[in-house]
Amino acid sequence: MTDLPGAQWNHEPTDFEQIGKLPRKSAPPAQVMGSLNITAATADQGLLDLPWHIKLEEWPAANLAALPRGISRHVVRFAHMDGSVIAIKETSEHVARHEYHMLRKLARLDVPCVEPVAVITGRTTPTGAPLDPVLVTRHLKFSLPYRALFSQKLRRETLTRLIDAQALLLVRLHLVGFYWGDVSLSNTLFRRDAGAFAAYLVDAETGELYPDLSTGQREYDLEIARVNIAGELMDLLEGGLIEEKVDPVATSQLIMESYRRLWAELTEKESFELEDRWRVGARIRRLNELGFDVEEYAIKTTADGSTIHLQPKVVDAGHHQRRLLRLTGIDAQENQARRLLNAMDSFRVDSGAGTDEEISAHNWVSSIFEPIVRAIPRELGGKLEPAEVVHEILEHRWYKSQEEERNVPLAEAVQSYVDTILRYRRDEDAIMLSTDTDTIKMLESGVLPDSAHGD
Repeated sequence: MTDLPGAQWNHEPTDFEQIGKLPRKSAPPAQVMGSLNITAATADQGLLDLPWHIKLEEWPAANLAALPRGISRHVVRFAHMDGSVIAIKETSEHVARHEYHMLRKLARLDVPCVEPVAVITGRTTPTGAPLDPVLVTRHLKFSLPYRALFSQKLRRETLTRLIDAQALLLVRLHLVGFYWGDVSLSNTLFRRDAGAFAAYLVDAETGELYPDLSTGQREYDLEIARVNIAGELMDLLEGGLIEEKVDPVATSQLIMESYRRLWAELTEKESFELEDRWRVGARIRRLNELGFDVEEYAIKTTADGSTIHLQPKVVDAGHHQRRLLRLTGIDAQENQARRLLNAMDSFRVDSGAGTDEEISAHNWVSSIFEPIVRAIPRELGGKLEPAEVVHEILEHRWYKSQEEERNVPLAEAVQSYVDTILRYRRDEDAIMLSTDTDTIKMLESGVLPDSAHGD
């Protein structure tokens, strides 16, 4: 790894096959004043430009990015680094290294989570006083903590979508053998996904990875989720951020129902008569609709050959994402990918049934997707990510055509959407390059000015 002045760079942990938590090691020798120990996959010199000799809660505003932050037991700040944004959390060395290690493992398993950047130890003040180690992760663009998703009251329907996204994330984690141990909305980031939400794990310090999870481990994680979400909803209700008719306890119960429905669809055995073999294909389609691929099935017939016992053995998430990426190179969320693929398939039918799928996909990107993205005014480019904008414009065009009983041209639909909808949306990729402390506190609290209202 490249040697840079003022820091000792270490390779990331490589024992990715290790089960559970990292072992605690004896205390390292005292660090030389002014020398940082940085564990990272790559030597990013931008890390050295940040004021590591200052307590994180006292960092100057010039280094900070004004982004809304979730509730955390640790001091957490967003900071600029070489044109990007990173999240920094002060914690103990063992916890920082364990969480870094877990996030690297989850990324390799293709689980939605934030990207770990580095663990930094050996921090001291100019007088030599020790400072807490930090975990550095990369900020997930277009994501928000649940408290900042809406500047006005959170509707019950929106809460249900958030909880469904949380349940799907928990199922995906459990399928790879990850026990979270602290499931909550606060430990999750959400991104818009074609009218729904996609959830990302943002805090893995209590997590452990096993070959498989027992029913007891899964149920305990689920109970933690139910209790934590109920408490978070009570807090939102007290602050007037959700509708008064929302029952926090009953609403938190929804994650139990959503999780068990998903888990059953993905893992339960199914028995049916031989003449009902069509149900195999139906099961695969249902799994695809949930965003999962089926890599292998176990099918067993009974002694008389009249009944088939069916159980999916290996399932993997991201069916529509991978197809869209393979055909177009567009990296989108699962629901976004499904909607864009539907539009692309319709385009192919309109262009002629015999058109090659890959050629049709290329034509769709060049004649539909790219023109829409280019048509968005530069000053509105940070409102939503491109895949979400294209999805919303195609939806807007469909509704407008239905309402006016005519085929609305694409250019007209784009202009209508920009003028009537996009211009009034909150900027979900906004990073304020020069902010004062009051602005940062306002964003962290989730209370936005009137100019930011609207969803």
